[in-house]
Amino acid sequence: MTELVPPPSTSGKGLLDRVEDALLPLINLVFLLLMFFIVAGQLTNEPLPELPDSEKTDAQRSPEADMMIKADGRWLVGGERQTPESLLTVLPAPDESTPLKIAADQSLAMTDLESVLRVLEAGGYVDVLLLTEPAT
Repeated sequence: MTELVPPPSTSGKGLLDRVEDALLPLINLVFLLLMFFIVAGQLTNEPLPELPDSEKTDAQRSPEADMMIKADGRWLVGGERQTPESLLTVLPAPDESTPLKIAADQSLAMTDLESVLRVLEAGGYVDVLLLTEPAT
């Protein structure tokens, strides 16, 4: 009686040798992918050079804030120091469509920020946008 399926061609190699031969292309592929991601994934901390005659980038511009709060707790509007009594008179009127923009120093204590927010809440401001500079 003849066999329906011929036996696999082993070419004289054992099972372990055939498995090793089948894994070799997979090992090569993984190695090449590893090398690709090592080369392609090089990250640098150096920014791209600026093009000649280019304007300042957004990171170099100061934020357009209605009010600034310094680290020592000073409140500035238009470069002039304000007190809790005079603050509401120099700020733009509360408007629900545009929030009040406050630029706060990154080392400002939360208690100082809370005191400003209480004054603004009493003045009728509902939406406040807090602008901060990320730590470098």
